[in-house]
Amino acid sequence: MTTQEKITSLRNELREHNHNYYVLDKSTISDYEFDMKLKELQALEEAHPEFYDATSPTLRVGGAVTKNFETIQHQHRMYSLDNSYSKEDLEDWEKRIQRILGNVEVEYTCELKYDGASISLTYEDGKLIKAVTRGDGFQGDDVTTNIKTIKSVPLQLKGDYPPRFDIRGEIILTLEGFAKMNRERIANGEEPYMNPRNTASGSLKLQDSSLVAQRPLECLLYSLAGERLGLTSQFEALENARSWGFKVPTVAKLCKSIDEVLEFVEHWDVHRHDLPYETDGVVIKVNSLRYQDELGHTAKAPRWAMAYKFKAEQVSTVLNEITYQVGRTGAITPVANLTPVLLAGTTVKRASLHNADQIEKLDIREGDTVFVEKGGEIIPKIIAVDLSKRPAGLTLTQYITHCPECGTRLIRKEGEAQHFCPNDTGCPPQITGRIQHFISRKAMDIEGLGGETVELLFKEGLIANYADLYTLTKNQIMPLERMAEKSAENLVNGVAASKAIPFERVLFALGIRYVGETVAKKLAKAYKNIDALMNASEEELVAVDEIGGRIAESVVQFFDNLANVQIVDRLKSYGLQFSLSEEQLEGQTEKLKGQTFVVSGVFESISRNELKKLIEDNGGKVSSSISSKTSFLVAGDNMGPSKKTKAETLGVPIISEQDFLQKLQ
Repeated sequence: MTTQEKITSLRNELREHNHNYYVLDKSTISDYEFDMKLKELQALEEAHPEFYDATSPTLRVGGAVTKNFETIQHQHRMYSLDNSYSKEDLEDWEKRIQRILGNVEVEYTCELKYDGASISLTYEDGKLIKAVTRGDGFQGDDVTTNIKTIKSVPLQLKGDYPPRFDIRGEIILTLEGFAKMNRERIANGEEPYMNPRNTASGSLKLQDSSLVAQRPLECLLYSLAGERLGLTSQFEALENARSWGFKVPTVAKLCKSIDEVLEFVEHWDVHRHDLPYETDGVVIKVNSLRYQDELGHTAKAPRWAMAYKFKAEQVSTVLNEITYQVGRTGAITPVANLTPVLLAGTTVKRASLHNADQIEKLDIREGDTVFVEKGGEIIPKIIAVDLSKRPAGLTLTQYITHCPECGTRLIRKEGEAQHFCPNDTGCPPQITGRIQHFISRKAMDIEGLGGETVELLFKEGLIANYADLYTLTKNQIMPLERMAEKSAENLVNGVAASKAIPFERVLFALGIRYVGETVAKKLAKAYKNIDALMNASEEELVAVDEIGGRIAESVVQFFDNLANVQIVDRLKSYGLQFSLSEEQLEGQTEKLKGQTFVVSGVFESISRNELKKLIEDNGGKVSSSISSKTSFLVAGDNMGPSKKTKAETLGVPIISEQDFLQKLQ
C-alpha cells in the first residue's frame, strides 16, 4: 500500500468511526484505538503535506484562530416560524392552508423544536464549504472553522447527494455535556454557565477553535434548501439527509391529520424530559414540498410551517416597583421590577407589563406576588397575580399621565394599545434611541460605536441626531471618558465606512415607524431612490407588495416632517447611499408594473424562485393565492389542481413558462 493509499484508508476508517459514535450513538472502536489511528494519520499528513485534504478527521481538533467573523449573505433566507399554543391555533392554521391549496388532503411532518443556536451548512460536491449563523435571517457570521470541530457535522458526505445544497439545524449542548462543563468550571473556581442554549450559541463565536473542539457540542439537522434537489417531501428529505451522514433525530413522524399532530405534541410534552437535550416545542411542516411551494411565505415566516410551543415554565416572585421606559418611537412600556428569581436557566429581575390595559386587566399592584413566565421562552412576562398572597392596603396602580423623561403629557391614539410621548425632537431617550437604532448592526452597523458611547456623545452635546455623527472629529471625541486616541480614531473611521451601506439598510436605519428590514427592502426596490419615496402618496405606497395603510401613513407622515427631511438632506450631503446601486438596478424594468402573478408547479428552464425574482425585478407582484385581482397564473408541471380550477372560475389567464419569458423580451 502506498503512502497516499494508507492516508486515504485511515481517513475513511476514522470518518466511519466518527459517524458511528457521534451520529449513530454506537461505538465500534475503543477511544484508545481511535486516538492511535488519529495520531498515525496526523504523522503521515505532517510528513506528506502534498496529500492535504480539508475534510480530514485530523482537522477536528481545531487550533485556527478567528479574530473577526465575516458577515455572509444567506443564499436561501432563514425564516422565523409563527407560533401556536393551542389546538384552536393549529386548526386555524390548517384552514388557512386549505383556503390556498383548495381542500386537498395534507400530510404533516412533526419534528421536535430543539433549543440551540441555528446554523446553515453549505455542501458542494459532498464537502462542507461554509457554516453560517442564522443572524437576521438574511445574513449571518461565517463560523466554518469552529463548526468543523463538531464531530457530528460531516466534513465529507456519503451516498447519492445533490451537487450543492444548504442544510439547516441547531447547534446544541446535551444536558449531560452541559452539566459536565459546569462541574469542571466550579472545580476550577469559575462561575457556572446559566443554560445550554446560550452556552452553545456563545461557543460558535469563540476565537480559538481548539476551545470549541473541547466542548461537547452536537448538530441536529432538520431542513434542506437548494435548487433541484430531487426530493418530493420533508420526510423524504430527513431520511435522505440521514443517509448522507447527518445527525437527523429519528423522533420525526409523518402525520395524516391535525389530530395525529396533536397526539405527537401531547406525547412529547410529557416525554421531552426524557431527552438528552432541551426542546421547547414541536415544529409542524406541510410534508409535500410541492404544497410548500404553493403556500409560500409571508414577510417573516413560511405559511407551510408552524411551531407549537410547550407550556412555558412559570415561577412566582414579588413585584417591587413599576417603572416606565420610553422607546425611540416615543412608545411607553411599563416594566415590572422583581425580586430576582431563576426562570428557565436565567435570573429574571425585570418583566414587561406591555401597556395600561394589561395592568388593569390583571389588576397588578406594587407589592403583589406575581406569576412570571418566558413568553415564547425568551421575554419574561407577568401572566397573573397570586391574590391569596396580596398584602392588605395595596394601592391600585395609576398609569402615568406624563413622560417620565421629559414631562410631556402622554397621548394614546384610538385603537392603539400604548401611550406615547409626542415630544419626539426633545425627549432624550427618543433621540438617543433613534441614534442607537441607526448605528445598529442590521442598519448602519457602525464599528467602534455602541449604545453607551451614543449616550455619552449626546450628554456632552456633540450629537443631537444621527446626522451629527458624520461631523464628529477625533479631537472632539478624545477628551471624553474612556476614549483614547485609537478608540476615537476607530469611531470616526467606522462612521466614514458606513457611507457604503446600501440604500435599503439606510432606509431601515432612518427609524420610520413600522418600517422594518423587510419593508425597507420592499420600498427600496419599488422606489429605487429616496426622492421618489419622499414624494409618494399613501395610495401609491399601498399599491406596493405587502405595504398596508398603517405603514403608508407612517412613511408619508415621516417625510411631511420638515426636521426629518432636513436630516435626510444632510445625510445625502455626507455621501450616504440613497438610491439602489447600478448593480442592484441591473436587469430591473417596469415591464410588469401593475400586474400580479401566481406561480404554480415545476418549471424546466428556470427555477420557481428565479421566476418569482424575474417578476419582482420587472415591477410585477407575486401572490400566493388567486383572486379577481390576479393578472396571470404561470403554470408549470404538477400544478396544484385547485389553483387551475380557481383561475378558470375567475377568468384569470393561465400562461406557460415560455409565455411568461416572452413577456420580458
